[in-house]
Amino acid sequence: MDNITFANPEFFYLLFLLIPLIIWYIWKDREANAAIRFSTLKGFSGAGRTAKYWLRHILFAVRLIILSLIIVVLARPQSVNKWQDVNTEGIDIIIALDISGSMLAQDFRPDRLEASKAVAIEFVSGRPTDRIGLVVYSAESFTQCPLTTDHAVLINLFHDIKSGMIEDGTAIGMGLANAVSRLKDSKAKSKVIILLTDGVNNRGSIAPLTAAEIARTFNIRVYTIGVGTQGTAPAPVQTPYGVQIRQVPVEIDEQILQQIAQVTDGKYFRATNNQKLIEIYKEIDQMEKSKIDVREYSRKEEEYLAYGLGAVILLLFEIIIRKTVLRNIP
Repeated sequence: MDNITFANPEFFYLLFLLIPLIIWYIWKDREANAAIRFSTLKGFSGAGRTAKYWLRHILFAVRLIILSLIIVVLARPQSVNKWQDVNTEGIDIIIALDISGSMLAQDFRPDRLEASKAVAIEFVSGRPTDRIGLVVYSAESFTQCPLTTDHAVLINLFHDIKSGMIEDGTAIGMGLANAVSRLKDSKAKSKVIILLTDGVNNRGSIAPLTAAEIARTFNIRVYTIGVGTQGTAPAPVQTPYGVQIRQVPVEIDEQILQQIAQVTDGKYFRATNNQKLIEIYKEIDQMEKSKIDVREYSRKEEEYLAYGLGAVILLLFEIIIRKTVLRNIP
């Protein structure tokens, strides 16, 4: 979008000269004397004021506008076109999210899964220049969204995630291996996986440490996050009387998560509540900042022509009105 600037803004001080002109015009109008004298005005008592009486001021108003436009022309209005040349050292990030049934535990608000989605979405929104993808896993794993810079699509796919989309279980190794497969051919300077889970690996054909070794082979760094409070947490449990909220033990294989992070030169985090999870993502965000080089360019174009033409048109209008409609007005 064009921005208007002025090369000689000091000429705008000339606008103050319009004030004494207006004062002089008002004083002159009040002191004006009739050109013809009559002994009595009784014969004109019933005559009303014509349109010319009220239009007699239009010439002065037009002249003020013409002077204002000339001053704007002297100030040299210019349009400035700006654009940016952005170079980035790209970072490709895959978020591997556990969607097993235990993620419905309510030690987070409203539950672990929804809290994890909300914080991840905020993380994605804060990294507009990075390619980010999403892998979900339970007993199996699949890619919810491949690497993309279209974060609006990615965020919509986050909203679509629900527990129960695939068979229940916790296949950490499968989730990590799937994320690695999405990053292994990436040409990005930095390749990162954020792996989040609240349980212990109990399904899948690939061991978590095997997947971690594969990640290291492709220079992929893995940040692991264990989600869950200490001790027990309220969670929905299927009973003969329907789904009820009961206290269930929190079991997170922190040792495996720490080993995955260590093998891949990443870091392990433990989130025990919503605020802690937010802080973890902020720390990861700071550790994985993409480098952005921005060069700004600008081009200025003179825009006085429109104002000059406006002044000329109004001048012609003033001459025509003065010589025709208002020719008898002194």
